[in-house]
Amino acid sequence: MSIHPKTTGVHHIALRSSNLERSKKFYTETLGFQVLMDQPGLCLFLAGNTAFGIRGPEGASANGDTFDPYRVGLDHVALGCEDEGELERVAGALKAAGVENTGVKMDDTLGKRYVAFKDPDRIAWEFYMV
Repeated sequence: MSIHPKTTGVHHIALRSSNLERSKKFYTETLGFQVLMDQPGLCLFLAGNTAFGIRGPEGASANGDTFDPYRVGLDHVALGCEDEGELERVAGALKAAGVENTGVKMDDTLGKRYVAFKDPDRIAWEFYMV
């Protein structure tokens, strides 16, 4: 028997960073996401209607560890985009800011355009046409 939880969707997403200050700067200054909370060991920001939390490394975090989309767990995070001009603007702004990205590409499976980029820990993100 299926559980069928009644949900409004994603409440928040938590990311683990190897360097909290560097990640805060990337998400809030480079990308410009609104800070919801900033306290020792935790920064919350808002991307659209979704809250994201970033925590720094813990004792169990391996030194020099980086994100790998091929390990079990998170593959990538995709933010929706409704405007082609905005997609192009973000791709150009990422490039100008020196953020590793694909430029605007076509997802042949879904027939949608997107730009993929990585945060300082190489966590994979996409800005994706809806």
